[in-house]
Amino acid sequence: MKIALLSPIAWRTPPRHYGPWERVVSLLCEGLVGRGIDVTLFATGDSLTRGKLDFVCPVPYEEDPAIDPKVWECLHIAHLFERAAEFDLIHNHYDFLPLTYSGLVHTPVVTTIHGFSSPKILPVFQRYDGKNHYVSISDADRHPSLNYIATVYHGIDLEAFPFVGEAGSYLLYFGRIHPDKGTAEAIEIARIFGMPLVIAGIIQDRRYFEAEVAPRLERGRVEYIGSVGPDRRGGLLGNAYALLHPINFEEPFGLSVVESMACGTPVVAFSRGSMPEIVLHGETGFLVSSAIEAAAALERVPTLDRQACCRWVEQRFSRERMVQDYLAVYRQVLSGNGVRMPVAPALSS
Repeated sequence: MKIALLSPIAWRTPPRHYGPWERVVSLLCEGLVGRGIDVTLFATGDSLTRGKLDFVCPVPYEEDPAIDPKVWECLHIAHLFERAAEFDLIHNHYDFLPLTYSGLVHTPVVTTIHGFSSPKILPVFQRYDGKNHYVSISDADRHPSLNYIATVYHGIDLEAFPFVGEAGSYLLYFGRIHPDKGTAEAIEIARIFGMPLVIAGIIQDRRYFEAEVAPRLERGRVEYIGSVGPDRRGGLLGNAYALLHPINFEEPFGLSVVESMACGTPVVAFSRGSMPEIVLHGETGFLVSSAIEAAAALERVPTLDRQACCRWVEQRFSRERMVQDYLAVYRQVLSGNGVRMPVAPALSS
């Protein structure tokens, strides 16, 4: 059984620090290889995998300004589809552009939709609905005009997020610095509650950062520490009092939310998008609708069982569960093509 995984090339797979799509692809790839599946990862040339790596783009375009994203994403996607006949199934994690190649090959294509960046991209998904097998990453992120084969929640490597039993003395904002993600709202929540805030993440909107975040930075009260890689992520999340996730858009998933709970740190999030599917209100955190409500919810954080946060993630958001769910999708797709898929071993309880 031969599977081709198409990863983005904005960042390395797995990413050195930021790169949520690439991180998910890496976890899936290594999990599939661990199950004995023959996987070829199409990613940047500096990517790391126990599977087979194929590439045309040597390094991520976000890390090398000499690489034109449009040029290399076309070369990257075409390279895989020119080899399509060698695989039993292609699993696309590269948004809408690969869909336009899918009608030119006989190999079935599974496309995980990692959210919709704009309604303007919908015509591509609609045009190739039926030819592709769409997977949503939350029920909230499904578009009513499309057909889906499954919802598969992202999974994480639980070993990378060790449990911390005692709450820390700072609040944490962990994500892109962008109006959608509510960085300024997190600062306001911390001000109302009266606890220091640590901000970690890439600056995706420089004007927003300069206007809404930078003027409010103050040593010991509101500190920005930049983008945090895997070596520091678990400790930063686990030692926080709570993670703030005051989003201003319909969040498709939210990896940092799951990672935080895996460490035992509860989450206070605005109740939008996938948050009601990911945060168990009153048990692993609180779902609120304003900064004032968030500050009030923070008063109740000590009543939550940090071990319950960890158990919730173990049951629902592990890498092993994600891999098993995707194997079920592959079996369903390939059964229609007359291809037999090896039965995946059951997960231990």
